[in-house]
Amino acid sequence: MFGRSKPVRIAVFGKTDLGRTRDHNEDRFLVADLTRKAASLQPDVRQHDIGPRGTLLVVADGMGGAAAGELASEMATDTIYAHLLKTWNAENEVTPQRFAYRLKEAVEVANASIHAHAKAHPEVRGMGTTTTAAGVLNDHLYLTQVGDSRAYLIRGGEAHQITKDQSLMQRLVEAGELTEEEAAQSERRNIILQALGPDPKVKVDLTHQEVRRGDVLVLCSDGLSGQVKKEEIAEIVSKTPELSAICDQLIALANERGGPDNITVVVARFDGDGLRVSDGTQQEDVGHQVYPLIDTETSTEPVPVYKGSRPPVPNKETRKQTRTMVLAVIAVAALLVWYFTRNQ
Repeated sequence: MFGRSKPVRIAVFGKTDLGRTRDHNEDRFLVADLTRKAASLQPDVRQHDIGPRGTLLVVADGMGGAAAGELASEMATDTIYAHLLKTWNAENEVTPQRFAYRLKEAVEVANASIHAHAKAHPEVRGMGTTTTAAGVLNDHLYLTQVGDSRAYLIRGGEAHQITKDQSLMQRLVEAGELTEEEAAQSERRNIILQALGPDPKVKVDLTHQEVRRGDVLVLCSDGLSGQVKKEEIAEIVSKTPELSAICDQLIALANERGGPDNITVVVARFDGDGLRVSDGTQQEDVGHQVYPLIDTETSTEPVPVYKGSRPPVPNKETRKQTRTMVLAVIAVAALLVWYFTRNQ
């Protein structure tokens, strides 16, 4: 409930790693106490009470080659933080609705800024970045998602994925075309449906989750989630009290399995009398839960963006006027079959 007087405490740590195959790091993360306007991993931010303006955690995975990916992820984290300081911290209506609205708005502003910069600078045209930004206010977590960086909530020794990848593989899994295991092994798993930057507008996935005492939030780029299963994340989190050690172990495990990408992890543990205690005997809703924002206007349908060594595909060439990527793939395949059959 808003206005809760009892404290909610957060302990947080983050780390990013080059991985084993990349020659530069395009990932970036941010940890900030919005109330005190402090963004760092200094002791007073690494462990603090959630103030009236909340806390912000961001992971961004850049793409585009050369320095473009690094620039995109840096612009995303910096713009989201700066916009919240400017707008949310000036809000008179300090409510969860306004917090969620401002968080989503900040991601949209970051997208517009990256797109405009790329348009004005041909040398970085096509750059983009995934962004998973989590805002904590009182006893609730609000998540904005663009791309396939992930958020896991570990409760009672079990990991729950509370974001949903905006990826081609996720769409195919939801359509029943692939199993999760097949999707994880697919050569097309690096195709995401949207990112910040390639398109002038972006559709931000906004979800929420009530936080319980002892919950641990893990935000990560796909350099971790692509190599380490959620069950393994839960095991390391449950057995390791030090958050910095959790980050080290998760990154080491991803590197042991090849480290094919940059690896970024932010881990936050929640405590305090302002949180309810999880009751293991009750059915608790943990997962991807859409937040009912009053302003529900959305911008565009997602378009494919290729991560890794392949640059983002220009939007004019890739935009599909269908409601889902799965239907677009099926439609194109059907047209090709018809065309070649007709011309034989």
